[in-house]
Amino acid sequence: MSVEASIVPAGVADAGEILTVQRAAYLTEAQHYGDPFLPPLTETLDEVRSVLTGPGVVLAARAGHRLVGSVRAHLAGDTAHVGRLSVAPDQQGRGVGGRLLTAIEVACAGRVALFTLFTGADSARNLRLYERHGYRIVAHRPDPNGIRLAVLEKPVVSAARSDV
Repeated sequence: MSVEASIVPAGVADAGEILTVQRAAYLTEAQHYGDPFLPPLTETLDEVRSVLTGPGVVLAARAGHRLVGSVRAHLAGDTAHVGRLSVAPDQQGRGVGGRLLTAIEVACAGRVALFTLFTGADSARNLRLYERHGYRIVAHRPDPNGIRLAVLEKPVVSAARSDV
């Protein structure tokens, strides 16, 4: 029997679990691109703790007592930079990533006009998820190690326009 994951704000006590899930989730990306030094894999526990105590928004998906995913957003001006969307490998394909993405958008609602994120340009599964949630590729750029990234954006749709 599977337990439906609940999405909750993450705290400093979640740092170790977040890092563990993040590393497990990004391992397949590292293998796909032949780069074991992707930032989500080299991030330290202290760096995760720093993010959790900073001004950004970090959410965790929990199935019972187990942390099965997380996502974060850094707000800069009217833009929310979404990153580190991670789902435990055994929980992937069950909608947890999509629920985390929706939840981070809701958590930032009213504070931003644009969501932006990036993923590997050859990460078809990730691109499909983001496109299903209204993100569109606006550019490509290399990461510091030369991996081609797709940059995606999603403008916030104003509720005031829904009556048109």
